[in-house]
Amino acid sequence: MNKEDMVKEAVEEAKAKASEEAQTGKDPGDGTAEAEAADSEMAEDAGADEAAEENAEETEADGAEKDAESSEETGKSEKKKLFGKKNKKDKKDEKIDELTDRLTRQMAEFDNFRKRTEKEKAQMYEIGAKDIIEKILPVVDNFERGLTSVPEEERSTPFVEGMEKIYKQLMTTLEGIGVKQIEAVGQEFNPDLHNAVMHVDDEELGENIIAEEFQKGYTYRDSVVRHSMVKVAN
Repeated sequence: MNKEDMVKEAVEEAKAKASEEAQTGKDPGDGTAEAEAADSEMAEDAGADEAAEENAEETEADGAEKDAESSEETGKSEKKKLFGKKNKKDKKDEKIDELTDRLTRQMAEFDNFRKRTEKEKAQMYEIGAKDIIEKILPVVDNFERGLTSVPEEERSTPFVEGMEKIYKQLMTTLEGIGVKQIEAVGQEFNPDLHNAVMHVDDEELGENIIAEEFQKGYTYRDSVVRHSMVKVAN
């Protein structure tokens, strides 16, 4: 019910009451005054009720709007926390991170340099050792030729026995540093280890079998120092 309807209803009630009082013998002036007072009072009450209702509606609307604004602000704040930019680091922290990164890089570079240096040193040592071994091998060949040419009746002489002991000591020393003799006679020909200088047909031997060795070959730490000079059958 709106304000106008409430006022009309109050006026009608006041008129009806005045008419009733007039019929019962009361003073019409008094009835009219009372009707007017009642009408005014009811109008004021109706206006006050409507004003209170409007204020309540406005308050509720304002509250809803504030709640919506608060919810929106909260949502924006949460989005900023989730997707917003990170807080800028302190200059000291940035400097610490920079120095830590630089130190890590330097340590990695030093480790690579150390490994590369060790590898180069090992290669240089191996190259130097192979060069020395190549120079010693002709001495070994001469020992073997000399001992082979000694007649059987002279092998028991002190000189020959001394030469044999020197030869054995030399070979033991070479084996101790990793020098090994390449097997040849009776083995299958291997171009990585053997150097074929002659071929022969021999039915007693298989295909590509070494029949004779002219010069011994040697390896040093899995690398060939000198290939065997051989004669290959079939």
